[in-house]
Amino acid sequence: MTTLAASWLPLSPGERAVAIEVLVHGPLSRSEIARRLDLSAGSLTRLTKPLIESGLLVEAAEDPVPPEVRQGRPSQPLDIVAESRSFAGFKITEDMVYGVVTTLRSDIVARHDRPLTTHDPDQVADLLREMTDEFTRDFPALAGIGIGVGGRVEKRALVAESAFLDWHEVPLAQLVEERTGLPAVLENDVAALVEAEIWFGAGRGLDRFAVLTIGAGLGYGLVLGGSRVASAEDGRGVGCRWMVNPNGPLTPEGERGSAISLLTIPSIRYQVRAATGHDMTYEEILALAAEGHPMASRVVDDAAHALGTLVAQIANFAMPQKILLAGEGVGLVDVAGPLVEETIRANRHPLADPVNLETKVSDFHDWARGAAVLAIQVLVLGTADV
Repeated sequence: MTTLAASWLPLSPGERAVAIEVLVHGPLSRSEIARRLDLSAGSLTRLTKPLIESGLLVEAAEDPVPPEVRQGRPSQPLDIVAESRSFAGFKITEDMVYGVVTTLRSDIVARHDRPLTTHDPDQVADLLREMTDEFTRDFPALAGIGIGVGGRVEKRALVAESAFLDWHEVPLAQLVEERTGLPAVLENDVAALVEAEIWFGAGRGLDRFAVLTIGAGLGYGLVLGGSRVASAEDGRGVGCRWMVNPNGPLTPEGERGSAISLLTIPSIRYQVRAATGHDMTYEEILALAAEGHPMASRVVDDAAHALGTLVAQIANFAMPQKILLAGEGVGLVDVAGPLVEETIRANRHPLADPVNLETKVSDFHDWARGAAVLAIQVLVLGTADV
C-alpha cells in the first residue's frame, strides 16, 4: 500500500483544486483536468508533479477515455490513492454513538457503535477516544476525526447548542483532540451529510441541489454553485417554523401544523399513542398503515401530505436540479409514496418540470460517513471553508 508523506500538507490553492477534482471525479486524464480547471498543460504539470511525488495522486493503469472518442495518443489518467489514509467519523445521537472508518474517497471499511449512557461532555469525549483506539488497532494510520451532532455548531469546533444532548458551549473538537492526539473537526450532522452528498453522493456535479432529512428531527441543506449554503439557522430546528398545515396536530411541545409536528418520528409516534393508548415503534405504525389500519393510515397520510407540501415548496423556491430525501424516516415514502407524489404535483405549477426527488435508504452510519468526509475536506485538503 502506498503511504502519503506529510510533505503534501498543506496544499497550495492550485494543488488543492487539482486534488479535489481527481478525488471527486477521478480517475481523470490530464487533458480533462486541464479542461475542467482551465489550466494550460504546463501549469497542470507543475501542479500535479508534487502531488504524484508525495503519493496523493497516482498514474492509473487505464485510459478512461474510450478509443473511439480519444484524440491522439492514450494518456495515463490520474487518480487518488484512496486507501492511503483512513478517517474516523462519528455520529452522536441522544443514546448512541455510531462510528465508521472510511477511505480517502469516503468508502466505509469499518463500523463500530457504542451506547451513550451519559451526556457529560468529558465522558462523551472519553467514549470517542475509546472508539478511536479500537479503530486504530486495524487502521493505525488514521489521519483525522470528523464528528456530527444534532444542533448548532460554531467554527467547526464548538457545540454552541444541542437540545438532544442538552449542551451549551461545549468545545468537543478540542476535548477529542486532547485525548486522541488526532486533529478533529465538528459540524452539524445535517451539514456534514450534505457535504458528503456534494462530494461523493447524489449531489456530485450538480449546481443546485437540496437535501431534506426526516427522522428524530428535520434537517435541510441547500447547495448553490456546487457549494453548501451555510446559515445562522443551521442546527436551530427550522422545521418548527415550516408551516405545512395550520390545522394539523399538536406535538408534545404544543406546536400545531408545523413540519415537525407532522413528519418527525417522535411526533408520529405521539399522535398514534395519544389516539390509541398504545406505544408503537415507527416501523410498526408504517406496517399498520400499509395494512389499512384506520388510525395509523390517517397519521401516515397526514405525514405524506406534509412531506409532499414541503418538497413542493423547496422545489418552487429553490429550484434545485435534485432533492435528496434521507434519514431514518424515509420508510414513509415506501408506504405512502403515491400520496407524496400527488401532493407535490398539487402544489406545483401545472407546467412545471417534475421534481427530481431521490430517496436514500440510510442509517446512522451514513451520518457518521458524512462526518468523516468533513475530516477529508478540512484535515486533508485544507478546505476549512467548504
